[in-house]
Amino acid sequence: YVGGTPETYLLPLSFASGQAAFELRQANPQAVIAQLKVKEKNQETEGILFDALYHMNFCRALLGAVSRARKFRGESLQIQAQPSKVYRAVRGPAETPLEPSLVKREQSNTSITYGDRLILKIFRRVTEGLNPDLEIGRFVTEKTSFAHIPPLAGFFEMRKGRGEPTTVGILQGLVANEGDAWRYTLDSLGRYFEEILSRKPELQEASTPHGSLLDLTNQEVPSIAKELMGSYLSSAHLLGQRTGELHMALASERKDAAFTPEPFTALYRRSLYQSLRTLTDQSLSLLEKRLPGLPQEVRTNAEKVLNLEGAIFDRFRQIVERKITAMRIRCHGDYHLGQVLFTGKDFVIIDFEGEPARPITERRLKRSPLRDVAGMLRSFHYAALTKLRGDHVRPEDAVHLQPWAHYWNLWVSASYFKGFLDATAEATFLPKSPEELALMLDIYLLEKAIYELSYELNNRPDWVAVPIEGILGLLGPRA
Repeated sequence: YVGGTPETYLLPLSFASGQAAFELRQANPQAVIAQLKVKEKNQETEGILFDALYHMNFCRALLGAVSRARKFRGESLQIQAQPSKVYRAVRGPAETPLEPSLVKREQSNTSITYGDRLILKIFRRVTEGLNPDLEIGRFVTEKTSFAHIPPLAGFFEMRKGRGEPTTVGILQGLVANEGDAWRYTLDSLGRYFEEILSRKPELQEASTPHGSLLDLTNQEVPSIAKELMGSYLSSAHLLGQRTGELHMALASERKDAAFTPEPFTALYRRSLYQSLRTLTDQSLSLLEKRLPGLPQEVRTNAEKVLNLEGAIFDRFRQIVERKITAMRIRCHGDYHLGQVLFTGKDFVIIDFEGEPARPITERRLKRSPLRDVAGMLRSFHYAALTKLRGDHVRPEDAVHLQPWAHYWNLWVSASYFKGFLDATAEATFLPKSPEELALMLDIYLLEKAIYELSYELNNRPDWVAVPIEGILGLLGPRA
């Protein structure tokens, strides 16, 4: 933090002694912060200072605070709990007890469920300003008919002086589900790969379809693809449809400036181009720096990517050099298979917080919805290669399955994109010509792959081959 901006983290504290302290230490040792001796009226009490979110009485009090719209005042700030317009309907009968339970999966925030009705997400890293998760959740719940997000039931805001409110918690309806779309996709891929291996060697090698993704949406899916992929193709189409319906809902407002669609002005296009150049400079510089440490088979393709810097800039420059007929709207901002729940029959889109590492103001910017589409398409690519590299795939089988993984990715992506285009057929925010649509989608796919390059180099170097492959594929013959 010496050279960067300060960060604020939320940590509610409580004290326990005796049997309560013993039970908490046994059940949740990670919640204990310190052991204390408290003196009061000449009496000394031993106990523990702990994270209050691990105490169910505190969690019950949080739900009660939302229900009664309570306000808590401190010396220099206050916290306001507020129910949404649909709180009563989402919560259910007031006499029905909703017992709290801490969600124990790994996540950057902390979540508490209340029976089978509600889930409260407490933000650990808090930033001044309206969190997009609250802003978009409230807009979609209260002003649109789109029903495929968890309904907003309430929220907690912190105010300090005359500053902007800080979102510290969001209460939503709890959606019954079978896990996220990432897990559902990997399971489906597992069955797909097993089917291919079981039909070896009579099954011919996968044939790569010709044409762009936009071309594939207008082609009939081959019967062998339908046979091998089963219901997942229709699931991908449905997910594309839900994505498009979400964007239609987000673009439906004409009075609220925070949601009204805006054009791709010359100033915005210049700003976008500069940000794309900066991202590319940073990612390629990092790749060049890490090049000696990469495996030889990855290094060869990495060098190809480094030699394509000019081609990347040429692709991005087109956003400035031509008039863009599309519009900018509020989007999800961090869209991938992990941000979608699978209910068994349908999909529910969650977590509109955006990329938490970016400033709130940046996360609230209006962008092309094709940026969300690109995020999901890249997620399909990752899913195919994740399953291919999994523990249960033998190296010799992986070689045989690789072209089939590519085949799966192409037809699933086409089905998803067709679903999106079907749902947005009447939209005014998409480009008016197929050429502009294809160009913009390519630009956002390339942006996403270049962002992934930096991410993998910094966090998962073993995975850097995935974005490298994506970049080379997007640049086509020049690669």
